Amino acid sequence: MNAISRPNRRSLLANAASALGAFTLGFRIPLPREAAAQTAAPATPEVNAWVVVKPDDTVVIRIARSEMGQGTLTGLAQLVAEELECDWAKVTTEYPTPGQNLARGRVWGNMSTGGSRGIRESNDYVRKGGAAARMMLVQAAANAWSVPAGECRAAASVITHAPTGRTVTYGQVAEAAGRLPVPTEVPLKDPANWKLVGQPVLRLDTAAKLNGSQVYGMDLKLPGMLNAAIQACPVFGGKVRSVDSAAAEAMPGVKRVLRVGDYAVAVVADTWWRAKTALDAVTITWDEGEHAQASSAAFAEVMKAALDAPEAAVGNRAGDAAAAIAAAPRKVEAVYAYPHQNHACMEVMNATAVWTPERCEVWTPTQNGEAAHAAAAEAAGLPPARCEVHKIHLGGGFGRRGAVHDWVRQVVDIAKQMPGTPVKLIWSREEDMLQGRFHPVTMCKLTAGLDAQGNLTGLRMRIAGQSIVAGIFPQNIRDGRDPVVFQGLNSGSNEADIGYGIPNLLIDHAMRNPHVPPGFWRGVNLNQNTIYLECFMDELAHAAGKDPLEFRRALMANHPKHLAVLNAAAARAGWGTPAADVAGQKVFRGLAQTHGFGSYVAACAEVSVSDAGVLKIHRIVAATDPGYAVNPQQIAAQVEGSFVYGLSAALYGECTVKNGRIEQTNFDNYQVLRMDEMPKVETIVAPTGGFWGGVGEPTIAVAAPAVLNAIFAATGKRVREIPLKNTSLRRT
Repeated sequence: MNAISRPNRRSLLANAASALGAFTLGFRIPLPREAAAQTAAPATPEVNAWVVVKPDDTVVIRIARSEMGQGTLTGLAQLVAEELECDWAKVTTEYPTPGQNLARGRVWGNMSTGGSRGIRESNDYVRKGGAAARMMLVQAAANAWSVPAGECRAAASVITHAPTGRTVTYGQVAEAAGRLPVPTEVPLKDPANWKLVGQPVLRLDTAAKLNGSQVYGMDLKLPGMLNAAIQACPVFGGKVRSVDSAAAEAMPGVKRVLRVGDYAVAVVADTWWRAKTALDAVTITWDEGEHAQASSAAFAEVMKAALDAPEAAVGNRAGDAAAAIAAAPRKVEAVYAYPHQNHACMEVMNATAVWTPERCEVWTPTQNGEAAHAAAAEAAGLPPARCEVHKIHLGGGFGRRGAVHDWVRQVVDIAKQMPGTPVKLIWSREEDMLQGRFHPVTMCKLTAGLDAQGNLTGLRMRIAGQSIVAGIFPQNIRDGRDPVVFQGLNSGSNEADIGYGIPNLLIDHAMRNPHVPPGFWRGVNLNQNTIYLECFMDELAHAAGKDPLEFRRALMANHPKHLAVLNAAAARAGWGTPAADVAGQKVFRGLAQTHGFGSYVAACAEVSVSDAGVLKIHRIVAATDPGYAVNPQQIAAQVEGSFVYGLSAALYGECTVKNGRIEQTNFDNYQVLRMDEMPKVETIVAPTGGFWGGVGEPTIAVAAPAVLNAIFAATGKRVREIPLKNTSLRRT
């Protein structure tokens, strides 16, 4: 076996920055503080934590949240730039690190990017960061002119003294501004006066992605870097029993065969492919543990039994649902089911780490830099102050790179066994599929009572199945209740309100957790809850002999924002008038609405189903009220992208368990929506102001139920389980 070189860490990182500069076109490898001090000229002084202005008037806006294709980077920059009154054409961005955030008392706030929170939960303090920087720049100019700051105004990175017409650019006063105290009282603009926010500006990250200069985690290179491939026990909870690595150790380029914890084996080699090929040659005997015979079929029986279990945690209650249903002249009942699903990010999990007894550094795509930092520090066995994580743009996140950072722990464990050597760990696609954190599996039994006029008098929803919070944050479970389970079904919630006034209501959850680890999958529990409620509402409308739109409207008098987006989607789609035929096929419509992640959304889908059962989704009209719309163009892109994700899940997304392990290992058996299956999407952005909602996740939830309801209109068949690939739509 070849000896492992151990270059001097300081020179390694400094040389890395130099080497990378030639091909990354502006991507900066963040250096440790001591290395940077010896290898680089002093950095341009910041105005404040959020804003750096260079002498050439380039404005660097620091973005604490992660960019993973959703546009958060541009949206947050717009908010800062709006208050800063800078020249948008000269704006660029950078990520502060979680180590810097820790050292500066979390000046950049929460770095977590999930739950569509990037803009809606940081808009206030990032705008204040921009406004404070503007005030400091204006004050610096006023001091230089010996005039009151109130006589000066700022626009497009230029400060003008109104009485004399004198001007100075931001770059000329930035250094002086950075020496001033940060204002404590920072007034913000009235939204009516916004000039940049609300405009469809081009994204700041598009050019780098188009010209190939954007560096993702898998692209990262450091001098002397080795590559690692890993395989963990395919049965969750299993361990390594024995390893025969003789054949692998003799293969070209292989440096080490290592155990990672008690559950995985890694091969380190000069290239990743050699590491992966050698890993395939390692004979691993697994102790698969108590879950070796677990299956989806067996757990389905557990959930079915829980649908009628006497004990459950209540999420929403009004009146007496049981009595109302019992007294109703007509009762309607249905059971729906939703499977495990994988995030299936295009970029698999990966990270690069360098460990020494003094310090650990990690480069990785992460949705939560602070969580990655904590995971790295724990795995490194070092205090957080001696660790750092450098965040890189994500090739997809969808929740997988948020709460759980198992791959970061793994790369640090590997690097710790090879001190001073940079090691890049890349999961294979198969490892990424097998070791996911999966969308929770649930079932739902819905029972309703209708009076003689077809009015809904009582509704009972029993959800049975998995809890994400119990699997990731068990300390947040109180009295057996996971509040996240009830997304979209709450009462009086600013986050996820049910949207219907039902006089007698009971919604509860019988928690049953399989051994498959859950995760926050884009849209989380809103996805299945909207299918359950909106498809059942459609069932009730047809049972009552009423139009599905009118049936909903009758229940939404006290939910005007829900009703407004539903009406907008229906009107734009032409609800109430026949849809035009397409290629000789009759086209039918279906509706759905929900409230999630602070936004109100609705959709109307148009589909056709041939006699042979071939489904074609022609068009989806979607209406969104996010309160404030920072970038309408990006909202439309997010709606379209969410439908790709939501329809992929509805049509094909299913992870099944057999012999304790996930059966789907790649895109050949975990299919996603193809380009020719993508419907035309029409997005209505209807911000009503007064609140901040998210846009990355809410509309996922209405895609599937709108399509399922349209399928019923087309075929008379009610689909109560997804994915649709398991259901025949052929006319009988």
